[in-house]
Amino acid sequence: MKALQYRTIGAGPEVVEIETPEPGPGQVRLKVTAAGVCHSDSFIMSLPEEQYIYGLPLTLGHEGAGVVDKLGDGVTGLEVGTSVAVYGPWGCGHCYMCAQGRENYCERAGELGIAPPGLGAPGAMAEYMIVDDPRHLVPLGDLDPVQNVSLTDAGLTPYHAIKGSLDKLVPGSVAVVIGAGGLGHVGIQILRAITPATVVALDLAEDKLALATDVGAHHAFRSDEDAVEQVRALTGGRGVAAVLDFVGAQPTMELGAKMVAVGGDQVLVGVGSGSLPVGMLDRPYESQVRAPYWGYRHELFEVLNLARTGAVHVETEVFSLDDAPKAYEKLHEGTLRGRAVIVP
Repeated sequence: MKALQYRTIGAGPEVVEIETPEPGPGQVRLKVTAAGVCHSDSFIMSLPEEQYIYGLPLTLGHEGAGVVDKLGDGVTGLEVGTSVAVYGPWGCGHCYMCAQGRENYCERAGELGIAPPGLGAPGAMAEYMIVDDPRHLVPLGDLDPVQNVSLTDAGLTPYHAIKGSLDKLVPGSVAVVIGAGGLGHVGIQILRAITPATVVALDLAEDKLALATDVGAHHAFRSDEDAVEQVRALTGGRGVAAVLDFVGAQPTMELGAKMVAVGGDQVLVGVGSGSLPVGMLDRPYESQVRAPYWGYRHELFEVLNLARTGAVHVETEVFSLDDAPKAYEKLHEGTLRGRAVIVP
């Protein structure tokens, strides 16, 4: 079968022929219907050799959807032919966090060598993929896998980040989204769907600001030196209830810190390498800095239900598996509108 793999440190991904995998006991094989392209992929492929921990060759794709194709021994309650999305942050299934469906914070994943698909385990950018346990599969029903596969990360991650600030996103509050790209444009829609907050989008690219407005942002400003004054003017000078930073670079972190209100949240979602001082005199009183990771399993059900109501959609550009390297080129160039999706 064909797969897109990262094979050499510092090189781009390659389309290669590999053996079709067979499911072991308790596992499920999917015939992949769609796989999402993410900045996290570019991030891990940019790591120098001394920091790279994911193993080579690595089949990419931590956003996956497919049709159940073959069941390993002992798998019950799942029918061949079922359309499913893959919940990516796999855990041990037995620790305290996993017992709550919070496998993204599994206490033993590192110890046991458990890795998400595409981020250590073979991912979804292939004609077939293995899912270690049927609990990682969420029914798609009549949702189009190509249009919705990115919700497994680009929807779940902002949803989880926003839910952590729901108590502060009350009527009259303001939420700022920094970075209106693949995750940010979905985050804007989630904010509009589940909170009454006024939503402000910040970005440097005019096309991203236009996309932000298209998907529901009340205001869209360039994230430059004028942004702080523009945003604070909307709040009467108080600052904002939540800053959701989908970039995570030093300039965006510093920008967000200047906007957050007393008691507000600065939520770091992007995988940039910025850092913040958090001493007593460095932050507004009672403000919090959070760095959430992905999302809970039950939250993926909730995100897909938002899609079913039409409240959330992902802007997508579709590529064949053979053209998948071009999708990463466009991602690197910043010329994608929303997310790229690979269809084997």
